[in-house]
Amino acid sequence: MAKKRWIVMSQNAAEHPVFYHCISRVVDRKLVFGPDEKEKFRTFMRMQENFTGCRVVAYCLMCNHIHLLVEVPPLPEGGFTDAGLLERLGAIYNEAEVADVAGELAEARKSGAAKRVLEIHARYTYRMHDLSEFMKTLMQRFTKWFNRTHARTGNLWEDAFKSVIVEDGVAAKTIAAYIDLNPVRAGMVKDPAEYRWSSYGEAIGGGARGYGKKARAGLVRALRAHTGSGADASLWAHDVAREYRLLLLAGAAEKLEARVGRDGRTETRCKRKGMSDAEVGNEEAKAGVIPLGKMLRCRVRYFTDGAVIGSRGFVNEAFAAARERFGSKRKDGARKLRGNGAAAAGMLWSVRDLHQGIS
Repeated sequence: MAKKRWIVMSQNAAEHPVFYHCISRVVDRKLVFGPDEKEKFRTFMRMQENFTGCRVVAYCLMCNHIHLLVEVPPLPEGGFTDAGLLERLGAIYNEAEVADVAGELAEARKSGAAKRVLEIHARYTYRMHDLSEFMKTLMQRFTKWFNRTHARTGNLWEDAFKSVIVEDGVAAKTIAAYIDLNPVRAGMVKDPAEYRWSSYGEAIGGGARGYGKKARAGLVRALRAHTGSGADASLWAHDVAREYRLLLLAGAAEKLEARVGRDGRTETRCKRKGMSDAEVGNEEAKAGVIPLGKMLRCRVRYFTDGAVIGSRGFVNEAFAAARERFGSKRKDGARKLRGNGAAAAGMLWSVRDLHQGIS
């Protein structure tokens, strides 16, 4: 029997949020995602965010697979107000349907049927702030659109999505960069800013639907959640853009200069001058960037198959909370990264020890 998806229940999600690196591939790994498909998927993704309250802090849509780094905040204390629920419904339902629900709620409130009000809320809220519901609905909705558009039937996705639990701080920003560097590793672009169907490309370019602010807010959350910063796009200009840019280009022979654009946001400009490894390291150190270098340009299996990624303490805590998943001989959870992940050994740990075919 398949094990239930591993979810970390944080008692202090506001102070110590947990992220999930979600990966799903197209059946037979066919290259079916063109520009139109990627744009549609992103539209559905943003709609699901607004409805569920789950937050995509980093993402990349490739031609036959997707990567999402998702934060699942706790439900609001005390639940939703009627107005709050209706606002959420407006993200995925049309005005007539939302008006019908508003009418139901008004009638229940007028008659004093408190139980009926709770039932109406529960009809929708069970799908909110839940990773599995977020991914399932997103993938199903896109599949229906894709099949209708391309006159096909059947499942579009290879299997149920995979997910890796990711600690905030070093782990979250490393995985975010790993996700945004997918098109660079695939040889599609040289600069991750050139790929429009990713969190970084959208943050820089704004996106067809003007979601640049949302993308910037997500990346701020990925890089600064451990400091208590919320998803605040205005913080992008406060050195976050430069830090992330340097992290993405760690190990590259480029020198970055910060400048202020016309809109007042800090941007970066590349000087294509040869730099020694030491000089690149100095630039990274000045920006507080993790010196992971070329590791981020390689495929690292731990980031997709490691189950839990974070500090040694975080991985051991997750292991202890899910002890039943492992054999009786297993004493602790944290496993040192090897192979292509060795550059992060001692800084990041995995709950899985990937001995065979490590990459």
